[in-house]
Amino acid sequence: MMPIRSFAGACLAALASLCAVAPAAAQKYPTRNITMIVPFAAGGPTDVISRIVTGHMAPTLGQSIIIENVVGAGGTTGATRAARAANDGYTLITGHMGTHAASAPLYPKLAYHPEKDFEPVALLAGTPILILARKDFPPKDLKEFVAYVKANAEKVNAAHAGIGSVSHVSCELLNSILGIKPVGVPFNGTGPAMNALVAGQVDYMCDQIVNAVPQINAGTIKAYAVATPERNPSLPNVPTTTEAGLPEFQAQAWNAIFAPKGTSPAIIATLNAAAVKALDDENVKKRLLELGSVIPAPANRTPEALAALVKSEIAKWTPVLKPAT
Repeated sequence: MMPIRSFAGACLAALASLCAVAPAAAQKYPTRNITMIVPFAAGGPTDVISRIVTGHMAPTLGQSIIIENVVGAGGTTGATRAARAANDGYTLITGHMGTHAASAPLYPKLAYHPEKDFEPVALLAGTPILILARKDFPPKDLKEFVAYVKANAEKVNAAHAGIGSVSHVSCELLNSILGIKPVGVPFNGTGPAMNALVAGQVDYMCDQIVNAVPQINAGTIKAYAVATPERNPSLPNVPTTTEAGLPEFQAQAWNAIFAPKGTSPAIIATLNAAAVKALDDENVKKRLLELGSVIPAPANRTPEALAALVKSEIAKWTPVLKPAT
């Protein structure tokens, strides 16, 4: 029989061995490719931002990050898949204001809860909202736009990327301010919606600046105003909604990385560090800024800050979108 002291010593040694193995195992993540679900079509704002940032994160993590575009239901199809994925750090989602805030009041039977079913990882970028229209839409400026859509509310239509998408909820806010209910034309993603606007198949839309800068500069669509307090450097000639006569309309979307609930703190910390490193990279910053994105300050890049943002955004959009359900 082993003496008590020897037995106790063996137990302590075994425990120490286990403690040494645990950090080593955590440090091995990731050991294979990571799937990043983008809940909208390729080419849209969320897709573009995700590809820019994860393109830098992948070398940092030592594994490829595979973008999987899962479209449908305003992004909630992809978000549902991400929420139900294994919480091992190998399936993530680039969510946004629609999937992780506006979805809560819009979908009473939503298959996931933005706060309860995800672990926040990192905020990637803010994306100001623009009021846009087809290039031959009659109004010349925002004041004329407001008068025109009010006078033709039953005739005009507004494109969006699906119920609950940023383009949908931001225009819901605009339409509620104007007191109109235009015909909504849904698409499977902001990219297809933008293509329809460029083709003149729809009248107007509210869209994230990331998706619109190239089209505005090319003259294929009109931009009436940006819904932020200050003009955006990427579109210096586009006035703010305050300057253009509609100060009530203020809207800025955001994109962020989330993991399924229960993902380990060590994995969250590893992913957050890689995302923060990407946002500090000069090339990444340049590309995001050229698109009109707003890069979050360091204090706003933590998982805790993202959790607080989701909570506050749900509170903000609930009274705006409840009547629309």
